[in-house]
Amino acid sequence: LDQTRTAIVNASKLPMSIIIVGVGGADFDAMEFLDGDNGVLRSSSGEPAVRDIVQFVPFRKFQNSPKEALAQCVLAEVPQQVVNYFSTYKLQPPKNPAAK
Repeated sequence: LDQTRTAIVNASKLPMSIIIVGVGGADFDAMEFLDGDNGVLRSSSGEPAVRDIVQFVPFRKFQNSPKEALAQCVLAEVPQQVVNYFSTYKLQPPKNPAAK
């Protein structure tokens, strides 16, 4: 878990998101901790994550729901994570991303 925390803190500086779907009946407290919704995730050395990049969703909450409900929950935080990345590094979205 310590190595995972450190890897996530390091990755929080990058333009990426991490989505974790918990499958089965296991105790997912560690995954909830990595999600960082209850506070800033810190590496084992105490370095704080620059931004929250982890979304954890336990599949069992959606096993009897339409598949769209799981997709909506899994992807719910990604738009704000993109905005936070751009804001953190004072970046502007491309003017015309389709033209290359």
